[in-house]
Amino acid sequence: MMNKIKLIQKPCIGLYSIGHAHYWDQFSGLLERLNEYNRFIEGRLSRWGDVVNGGMVDDEARAQEVARQFNAANVDIIFCHVATYAMSATHIAIPQICRRPVVVLNLQPAERMNYAKTTTGEWLAHCCACCVPEIANAFTRFGIPFHLVSGLLGLAKTPAISPANEATADHPDAMQAWREIEEWARAASAVRTLQYGRMGFLGHTYPGMLDMYSDFTMIQAQTGMHVEILEMCDLMSYMPRVTSEEVQRKQEEVEQMFIISEDSPSDPLARRPTPDQLERACRVAVAEEKMVKEHDLDALTYYYRGYEGNEYQVLQEAFILGHSLLTAGGVPCSGEGDMKTGIAMKICDTLGVGGSYSEIVATDFVDQTILMGHDGPFHIGISDGKPILRGMGLYHGKWGSGVSVEAKVKTGPITTLGITQTGDGRLKMIVNQGEATNGEILRIGNTMTPVKFAKLPSQFMNEWFALGPTHHFAMSVGHNAGMFEKVAKLLKWPFEAVSL
Repeated sequence: MMNKIKLIQKPCIGLYSIGHAHYWDQFSGLLERLNEYNRFIEGRLSRWGDVVNGGMVDDEARAQEVARQFNAANVDIIFCHVATYAMSATHIAIPQICRRPVVVLNLQPAERMNYAKTTTGEWLAHCCACCVPEIANAFTRFGIPFHLVSGLLGLAKTPAISPANEATADHPDAMQAWREIEEWARAASAVRTLQYGRMGFLGHTYPGMLDMYSDFTMIQAQTGMHVEILEMCDLMSYMPRVTSEEVQRKQEEVEQMFIISEDSPSDPLARRPTPDQLERACRVAVAEEKMVKEHDLDALTYYYRGYEGNEYQVLQEAFILGHSLLTAGGVPCSGEGDMKTGIAMKICDTLGVGGSYSEIVATDFVDQTILMGHDGPFHIGISDGKPILRGMGLYHGKWGSGVSVEAKVKTGPITTLGITQTGDGRLKMIVNQGEATNGEILRIGNTMTPVKFAKLPSQFMNEWFALGPTHHFAMSVGHNAGMFEKVAKLLKWPFEAVSL
């Protein structure tokens, strides 16, 4: 894999614990014990982001102080650790002032109390669930959106003070809770990456694809991404700056990452790339990378159709290779001017699960699979082996010829992430989980993966299409619906699915 051009934005995570101030003088050691739980949670959360820890919040003044601390740090998400019983009034100022998404952590330290040896003070270290209904009621009445994670704390060993078994790291209820917490933290990373990101729009949308058209203002309003409008002459201006040495290095990179095909056994349009095609594709790839770096782009969507044979039309013939390399480098590229799928690809890439540009190719009613892919770009990081470069005598439905990528996504669980636009102008996620199989694909220079879903293709397609998706989507590896849904919740987007 090539070095990343754009790195993932780590989220800034606010954490605070809550308790009842009257307990500290009544029960020796309780506050110190609960603070240790707080530091344990901080340590786990720091794997996925930069943690701003407000510590124990047990009165209104402290809540306002922590709220100012979180606002100063510009936190993306807040985790409220319910350490013991606490009155909702003592901490509600934090989400009320910060106005950030809140996840309430209802994590009991022990799988069960040692009933024979548990004192009142010991019980108070385990009664975290007691006030969660109060928190939910108060947050609801205040109009504060919140999410809940319940389960076990997941310590590796039991503190000396505890008569109960608190070594619950391997307990299913701890493992599931921490999977959810990780997903919330990573979802916050995806949202932050969008909010601070820059989407390049090169050229225009494929004319006539009504599902592709989107309002740039709407995109920025609902994702935070700045849309940088680029012309083909912008890219062309980089071509004279490309050196022979840069082209040679790019060709060496391509030879390491791809198999250079022979002629296709089935399609006379798909041939071994000529030396001129490869050289031109690599030269354009260098120019594309220069443009992306100079404009500090996090993603790029593109399409160009001009009169046949003009210099920009010839330039776009070489796009697919360079845009596949950019996608592998953390700058996802979506063709046909599909900005919404470019956003979906960026979310997948930020979460480390790929995000390859796809549409439905055909259905295999023998294997009961749906073939999914496109003529590029492809996310090389999720390829089943080295992808193949083929020379294309014709780009179907477009003008010109050039080099294209032929590849399959890794066999195993996959999730499709589509972002569509509703009639009232809202962005909406549509997600489906399935299994990429090792079935046959065409050898025509396109990406293609056969996918089996829990429902038979006819039923699945009827239900999916009824949701009003775009005809493109991003394909990711793994079953990621839970994580994608959390991203949608943080963005306040509708979320729908057919196959989970």
